[in-house]
Parts: sequence; structure tokens; C-alpha cells
Amino acid sequence: MPRSESPFERVAIVGLGLVGGSWGLALRKAGFRGLRVGVDRPEVLERALAAGAVDEGAVDFVAAVANADLVILATPVGAILDLLPLAAKHTPPRSLVTDVGSTKWLISERARELFSGERLFLGGHPLTGKERSGFEQADAALFHGARYVLTPLAPDHMADARVGAFSRIVESLGARPLSSDPARHDRAMAFLSHLPQLLSTGLASLINERAGADFIPPEFAASGFRDATRLAESHYSVWHDICLTNTENIQEALDLIIAKLETVKRNLRGQELEREFESARELRRRLREIE
Repeated sequence: MPRSESPFERVAIVGLGLVGGSWGLALRKAGFRGLRVGVDRPEVLERALAAGAVDEGAVDFVAAVANADLVILATPVGAILDLLPLAAKHTPPRSLVTDVGSTKWLISERARELFSGERLFLGGHPLTGKERSGFEQADAALFHGARYVLTPLAPDHMADARVGAFSRIVESLGARPLSSDPARHDRAMAFLSHLPQLLSTGLASLINERAGADFIPPEFAASGFRDATRLAESHYSVWHDICLTNTENIQEALDLIIAKLETVKRNLRGQELEREFESARELRRRLREIE
């Protein structure tokens, strides 16, 4: 993206893991001509600089964001919440601060208390990822074809020139921006992201614990089981904050899936089970249509 097309000449990416590292690589691939400053530990910065994900590295958050036009908080949710007061205090008034957190309501409420005047916060969540984390997993094509949810603090913020410019950058990365209310986002993610993770983790944990006692040989696992447990490779450190900041929605999702499994259990010998299969197949057809 040529400099003349964007008001962002200095971008600070805070956290160079999977998503933050991918942001840096994707900006370079998209032709972004501004300065990309990465904020992380020295050993991570060394790898990111060598890979061309950032132009400069910094370990001091305040120094890195002091002159940034765009700040991308790409840390776990708990760290985002901790960094918001510093971002609201030390970024230039002209700046746009955004994040990539998987939950949005608590982040948005905290930002609403802190950001005022010209300085602007825009919640963000790219609906993409991998089961493994860290800069080593960063990919310039991570956002390609993915939806990128924007959760403004107020509807009129979508008309701000900085938000428009950020949306164009998201599009230049190959993603498709869409806006949502933070609460609506979190409830949807509880069912469409957080529940699948916990189901995959629970299934893999069950088989791991029972493999010895019940003689369930892992060698019998074929592609179906491997596909269903792919997400089980995720680290708890990534999901701790998500579960902590979206507990009620996740509990609702778990209650409903437990009830659904009880229905399946009761109908193993009956024709009613066919309805469950048909309903599931219908959803899969709908998902293919909106890809």
C-alpha cells in the first residue's frame, strides 16, 4: 500500500507471535511503505527482524508507541487489558489503537473508559489462526480469505477516516472486514470458536487418560479422530484469558452441547438420530455457500 494511500506512516505491532508476526509479514507483502516497529522480547525481535516481519525492534512499549500512527495490540487478552491504559496515555492524539483479541466485550468496555478526545480505539479480531502459536508460525498469507471483525466503541466511529484507512489495509492483506457489536461477537465466538476448542481438548484429554486403563490404542486413530483433535495442540496459555473473559457465553455453549449430546445418546437406537445427521449436513452446506 503506497504511503500516499494511508495516513499510517509508523505502525507499532505489540506482540510478534502468530498474529502479530503475520501482521508484519502481511504488511510487507501488501507493499506497505511505512515503518513497522515490533515490540517483544529481544530473542523474538531478533527472529522477526531476520525474517523481515518488522523494520525496527523495541522492548519498551511506551517508546515504541510514542510516535506511532497505528498501534496493533497483538498479545493475549489479559495483556491487552493491561496495555490499554498505557496506550491511551502515550500514543499521539492522531493515532488509531486496535487489537486482535479473541474476546471483545471486556476490552471494549475498558477502552471506552480510557480513550477520549481525538485518540481512537477500534476493536479487532481476525477470524483465522492456527493450533500452534509463536512467531515461527507467522505467515504472510494468514489473513487471506478470512473475515476480520471490527468492533467500534460507537457506530459513528466507522465513518472516521482512520477506521476507513485501517479497513483498506485489512483488505490489502486479503481479509474481509465486517463490523459487529462486541457482545454479539463474544457470544458468536463462544459457539463457533471457543466451544470447538474445548470439545477438541476434552476429546483428546479423554482418550489420553483412558488409553492405558481401557486399552484404547492410539494407533487405531484415523483421519476423523485426528481432524477432530487438531485444535487440541493449542496451548492453555493462549486460551486462559479467553475462557476468563467470556465465561458466561462459553458456559451457555457447553450447556447446550451437553444437552445435544444427551439427545444423541438417547436416540442411538432410534430414527430420531437421522434428524441430527441431516441438520448437521444442512449447516455444512450453508457454510460452503458463504465461504
